[in-house]
Amino acid sequence: MDSIEERIKKLKQEKNAVILAHYYQCPEIQQIADYVGDSYYLSKIAKETGQELIIFCGVRFMAESAKIRSPHKKVLLPVADAGCPMADMADINKIKALRKQYPDGAVVCYINTSVEVKALCDVCVTSSNAFDIIRKLPERTIIFLPDRNLSAYIADKCPEKEFIIYPGYCIVHNKILPEHIMELKIKHPNVPVVAHPECRKEVLAFANFVGSTGEMLSYAKSSDSSELIVVTEEGIRYALEQQNPRKIFHFPYPQIICANMKKTTIENVLWALEDETTEIHIDEALRISALNCLNAMHRLGN
Repeated sequence: MDSIEERIKKLKQEKNAVILAHYYQCPEIQQIADYVGDSYYLSKIAKETGQELIIFCGVRFMAESAKIRSPHKKVLLPVADAGCPMADMADINKIKALRKQYPDGAVVCYINTSVEVKALCDVCVTSSNAFDIIRKLPERTIIFLPDRNLSAYIADKCPEKEFIIYPGYCIVHNKILPEHIMELKIKHPNVPVVAHPECRKEVLAFANFVGSTGEMLSYAKSSDSSELIVVTEEGIRYALEQQNPRKIFHFPYPQIICANMKKTTIENVLWALEDETTEIHIDEALRISALNCLNAMHRLGN
């Protein structure tokens, strides 16, 4: 009898499907994926690839972003309830109220938001392009949501802008405390620290480099150091070790794990390919509004 991996490979070929996986997925998912990356990169691949069936191994907002940009394609999220608590913190009524309170402000949403939220915002950003895009906006007042930590990080880099910071956060990155980094620094003195900007400001103060998941991987590859302290979700370890087999990576303890990202199993991928029942559906008017937000990101971020 064929293994699960072999059955997935056959179904992919039969159905002209492509498997996309985020860096925070389990190693066995990354191993069977055709493309592995962050949410922005994967939505770009979803649009550009020739396959019409997309298996998106990540969380809901990622699969939605792919569907927004590729409405003619069938996008499947293998685990329907794989969500993002930070994305869920962005409340539509609160966003509408902020728009009324700051009518001359630009409403900027992190890509980690639902399609309903993107439809209400002027431009979407990622952790890698937020600074460049916000700096180009003509508005001085920036309503940034939902991540308060990323917002504070960008605000420090854009003193010419006034930031209205929404009180959301990533429950995974936000639980990392300065003490966790200090413990690692004591054990591994002189080892560079790389951190994701979704971390607390007092944690980022320890970092030699702050960047998105993809940027952290690039830094690790180009670094002369044989060891790195990595402050983000541990799923990135697989890509780090694949790309840098001779380097050692240290992560904070207790383990930094996103439970939603880890919901997807290799069996879920097989079942999604077999049944195609976990499809992402978006109302067309809503999709167009959200697409305008994403298109503004691509236009301003080049």
